[in-house]
Amino acid sequence: MPCTCVVGLQWGDEAKGKIVDVLTPSHQYVVRYNGGANAGHTVVHGGKTYKFSLLPTGILHPHMTSVIANGVVVNPLRFFEEVETLRAAGIAIGDNLVVSDHAHLIFPYHLEEERLSEQGGENAIGTTGRGIGPCYQDKVGRVHGIRVGEILHPQHLRQRLRTIVPRKNRLLRAFSADAQQFDADALCDDYLRHAAGMGRFIANTGAVLHQALAAGKNILFEAAQGSLLDVDHGTYPYVTSSNSSAAGVWSGSGVPARNLSRVIGVIKAYTTRVGRGPFPTELNDGPDGIGERIRKTGREYGTVTGRPRRCGWFDAVAVRSTARLSGTDELAVMLLDVLSELDEIKICVGYDLDGTRIEEFPADAFLLDRCQPVYETLPGWKANLNGAKAVTDLPAAARRYVDRLASLLGLPVTIISIGPDRAQTIMDTR
Repeated sequence: MPCTCVVGLQWGDEAKGKIVDVLTPSHQYVVRYNGGANAGHTVVHGGKTYKFSLLPTGILHPHMTSVIANGVVVNPLRFFEEVETLRAAGIAIGDNLVVSDHAHLIFPYHLEEERLSEQGGENAIGTTGRGIGPCYQDKVGRVHGIRVGEILHPQHLRQRLRTIVPRKNRLLRAFSADAQQFDADALCDDYLRHAAGMGRFIANTGAVLHQALAAGKNILFEAAQGSLLDVDHGTYPYVTSSNSSAAGVWSGSGVPARNLSRVIGVIKAYTTRVGRGPFPTELNDGPDGIGERIRKTGREYGTVTGRPRRCGWFDAVAVRSTARLSGTDELAVMLLDVLSELDEIKICVGYDLDGTRIEEFPADAFLLDRCQPVYETLPGWKANLNGAKAVTDLPAAARRYVDRLASLLGLPVTIISIGPDRAQTIMDTR
């Protein structure tokens, strides 16, 4: 069973892209199975920094086939922007990239729908505004969804849009009298132009991946966002619109989960999230506080939007829940170096919910919002970690912190990252 899944166990932005990049030499396929261009992966490769939002990070490796699978939603404009940016940086993109004909297409009316729905003040979710949610709504609604493969059939696509767009215009006017309106034929012509360049990449990726399995190829699955944003298991409604845990591998790629032989759960040494929603361990301690120090040291700003991320202490209650959900085998602890200048470091080991101590994660946002963290405090290490090549090179307090995370989560830590570069990675720490 030669399949590995790299999945974030927090609210996303756990530096999964670096772990995918580290693991790619031992795999022949890398698969994005959920989300869209709302994801953000930053990878330092060959001394250069690359930013991804839609394409799998494995595209940096010419020996690999990168797959955008059926569980992803695709905006052709964003797709070509990313392809051309990488080509301009010297990355070859051709037969090594495949896009599922069953992935759903994002249209401009999805972006307008999301823009209008996010004008709800305190009721806004805090999305990236990329049209991801409305596209998934159309997918599961079964009436307005259009798949990538449909742009290869011009007359069919035109008829679909002539049916869908008038309905969308009425819906948008119901949101606002000033809502943007769309022309079906103009949209069709625009997307058929995209089809001319995109057609070479489109394929039945489920069949491609099963053929790879039959040939004994190693497949690496790359999750977007984090497990706490999973639409079924996360802090609903402040979640993404797809299964961002390892639970999404089967439905999002067509590869049965029993083929997974290794699930690596990626965690930051602290916690961040973007957008709205409850965050029990958030550090709202002002411009000179620890939360802002973590943000500046960790460069905690969104890859896609540039939004400042909310920062706080590590939440073992939340991660213990998501680690179980994703069937996690081992942990990768990222950005340990960011905590190096702190005198002491806290870990949330339980919650106080209305006066009752709980140690199980309440995924319902209205309950989590009432939870107060119960902390355990460990000493900091106040030392630069850059020269560490093995666990034994780390300060004793840093080793103690990592060991405590492993103990609380009941899983081994096999990877520790102490900087953005691939070389700043300690492997197989058991």
